Amino acid sequence: MTIPRLTVITLGVKDLAQATRFYQAIFGISPNSGYEGVSFFELPGVWLTLYPVDKLAEDISPQLSPDRRGFSGITLAYNARSKDEIMAIFEEVKTAGASIIKPPQETFWGGFSGYFADLDGYHWEVAWGPMFDFAPDGSLRFKE
Repeated sequence: MTIPRLTVITLGVKDLAQATRFYQAIFGISPNSGYEGVSFFELPGVWLTLYPVDKLAEDISPQLSPDRRGFSGITLAYNARSKDEIMAIFEEVKTAGASIIKPPQETFWGGFSGYFADLDGYHWEVAWGPMFDFAPDGSLRFKE
């Protein structure tokens, strides 16, 4: 039996070149440029793919509108190793053009987190929690 796992997150973007520059600035890596019309950021554990939103909607269904309005109910998250790392990340994403939705702050669950929106309005949470730890390969896990 195959164990299910998440391998790729694809974001439909309005301007592929602009979105690629944004993520290249905040990730500090270049995407795989071997394919025209799509950007693959090969991150440890899961890839982030950028693809034009109109083409993504068309690929899913000809009846699907690429017009995204309001909050989709989905957030992407990055778990940091410290509060200081979160603050540094927020400075980087702000410089890259992100909108700060909720500045980093103490949370009701004992952690520290904030939210920003990328150039296409996707919401990202950057969080630290005392219950989290990282495996040697960088994978997130609960503390033992």
